[in-house]
Amino acid sequence: MRLASRVIAITGASAGIGRAVATLAAAEGATVVMSARRADRLREAVDAIAAAGGRALMLPADVTSEADMQALVDRAIAEMGRLDVMVCNAGIGYHDRFEETPLVVARRLVEVNVMGTFHAAHAAVTAFRRQGHGHLIVISSIVGRRGVGGSAVYSATKAAQVAFVEALRAEFRGSALKASVVFPISTETEFHETIRREFGREVGGAGPSQTAEQVARAIVNCMVHPKVEVYPYSWAKLLSVLSVIAPAQADRLIQRFRRRSVPSAPGGPRDGS
Repeated sequence: MRLASRVIAITGASAGIGRAVATLAAAEGATVVMSARRADRLREAVDAIAAAGGRALMLPADVTSEADMQALVDRAIAEMGRLDVMVCNAGIGYHDRFEETPLVVARRLVEVNVMGTFHAAHAAVTAFRRQGHGHLIVISSIVGRRGVGGSAVYSATKAAQVAFVEALRAEFRGSALKASVVFPISTETEFHETIRREFGREVGGAGPSQTAEQVARAIVNCMVHPKVEVYPYSWAKLLSVLSVIAPAQADRLIQRFRRRSVPSAPGGPRDGS
């Protein structure tokens, strides 16, 4: 029970990586405070954890709402007396050439991936400062280190998360506060289904993948033994290094992983609201 007595809040916890982290953390003894927009899926996840003997609380919430993220942190502290870890996991994607990406879609990605991270982190870090300890874990993507063709806006939002965590680490120096960033590769979740549902696009592309459970294990290990950067697929770190020391070669290599999408429904992409 490596996380016994820990209190962990997770955004985007109703499915995919977020749910896998909640399930594994609860199995390791943590109390998990789970948030997501879909209350029915959130209830299902919380009930499954409880049935397995874990402890989970839920709060339907939207990361684009500052008030909702403050309520998430307040719920954890009201119920458990503190918050030890905040996992900023909620995010959405969109894949197409930049000039074919509607700006309303770009704005939606920024609102969820960037501002959503800021809202959850701001509420959590304020509480961390007050209690004198805490660990912020932000789920970025390997495309935050090396942008992929067909994903310009998504890559930009993931890179913003990386720079944010780097700056926070500098601010946290000399304190008991910690910040980590996680770089998953393509993960077997509902991510592409969400793109289909919210934006009406079918996505394809080559490259390795991993399961949500593999990513979750790396994240839970980071909670137990904090690291500033986490690469659940270890080979991905080499791409980060190559992008710094030989960016032109990285440009050529990354072509094979280009994301492509086509409309899946009449009328083009929706605004994701």
